[in-house]
Amino acid sequence: MIVGAAGAVRRHLFLLAPNNSGSTFLAAALADCARAWSLPREGQHVAGFHGPSSRGTGTRLLWAATPESIAAFRDAAAWDWTRTCRAWEFHARAADAGADTLVVAAPPFLLIADRLAAEFPDADFLLMVRNPYAAAEGILRRGANAGPLAPGDTLAAAAARHLAAALDAQRANRAALGTRALFFTYEQMCRDPQNMAARIAAHVPAFADLALEHARPVKGRYDEPLRDMNADQIARLTPEQLADLNAVFDTHPGLLHAFGYDRVGA
Repeated sequence: MIVGAAGAVRRHLFLLAPNNSGSTFLAAALADCARAWSLPREGQHVAGFHGPSSRGTGTRLLWAATPESIAAFRDAAAWDWTRTCRAWEFHARAADAGADTLVVAAPPFLLIADRLAAEFPDADFLLMVRNPYAAAEGILRRGANAGPLAPGDTLAAAAARHLAAALDAQRANRAALGTRALFFTYEQMCRDPQNMAARIAAHVPAFADLALEHARPVKGRYDEPLRDMNADQIARLTPEQLADLNAVFDTHPGLLHAFGYDRVGA
């Protein structure tokens, strides 16, 4: 394993997806590619990173749940890309001496895709989304550790506001980034991993050796094969949680359908 990418990075690949949407698995698979420089954790959590993070802002899994938290991430003055790039390259690791592409995954970065596009003109983007009901269940499972709640608020309602804002931002990213971005869903990746690997390789030829069929370490705790867990997770939502989720999703007409998702009734 080669550690330290100073002077070796020629381009960047940003993986942008809402949290609990499969990006951990995909980032682990990309890290195995010969030309990939990978980070030991999300780009926002690497030591030396200089900018807003979900931990630093205290928003944890709900970093898009309020206009105030979104504004904190959108504050251009809060970012120092020179220091951040230095930190990323110091901690990056690669399996091959010919690695030249730094892969960076950090869910809140989908709020600043326009800034990333301007700051890194060499960069390509992978934009991914997942059924928001399944993503919400992953947030709800964390309970009080998921993020802060206002008095009288419910975690399901906050998760729904967060995911609706993230999906809306991702829809804007897809339009703004154009050919620099490849858009796909978690469900497409699970349904046909070989085809998805081929699509990613066509978008970023450096990852022609990407394989998505193998089990990967997830959250540093266990190896998990790629499989669609939506049905299991959605089935765990209670009628009360579904009601709170839908009370928010219903105020965003067309948003779920824009990504091919249906409303789930209580």
